[in-house]
Amino acid sequence: MSYEFSIKTFDELTSVDLYHILKARSQVFVVEQNCAYQDMDEVDFDCLHLIAHQNQALVGYCRIIPPEFNKLQSNLSVVDSANKSSANPSIPAIGRVLVLLEHRGHGLARQIMTQAIAYCYKKFGKKRPIIISAQTYLISFYESLGFVPEGEFYLEDGIEHVKMVLFIVKKVKVKKESADTATTTTKILSFLLFIMAALFILGLLYLMV
Repeated sequence: MSYEFSIKTFDELTSVDLYHILKARSQVFVVEQNCAYQDMDEVDFDCLHLIAHQNQALVGYCRIIPPEFNKLQSNLSVVDSANKSSANPSIPAIGRVLVLLEHRGHGLARQIMTQAIAYCYKKFGKKRPIIISAQTYLISFYESLGFVPEGEFYLEDGIEHVKMVLFIVKKVKVKKESADTATTTTKILSFLLFIMAALFILGLLYLMV
């Protein structure tokens, strides 16, 4: 199935956008999960809102919390190139990830997270880790995206969660064998093959005599 994605600041959201976002969040996090909690918070004002549409209808959503507004921090030692002097560097967070019930099972949640991660790298830098507060039954899903659980499980609004962090894996550069070395190796192998062939022929001649 094909989906369209858009990312907007709070001020860029129309009243219709906001209505459908809040409706979806209430449907999934309050009604489906039977959890009475304060979904609307002041964090929304500072977030980037990623919306997945199909035929112009909202079918999935998440919000991206910029580093300067994110209170969820990693306890592990991480390197933040933009803030190396900080012992506990600020990092972006992704939250309120949802897919409406009738659109689940088609990989949309993975597409939403992939879009959100790519945007975080583009907006906040590729060297910054990303943190989430994941419901524990979704640990395997987030691990498949590269997130690593951190710390103990905890209750948030009566539901078990765990912090998970996506670190940047540094690519190890493999030195390519130089052309000269490759040429020398080829010459040596060719010479050895020639010697073996010559010995084989001499052996045959010896047996024939």
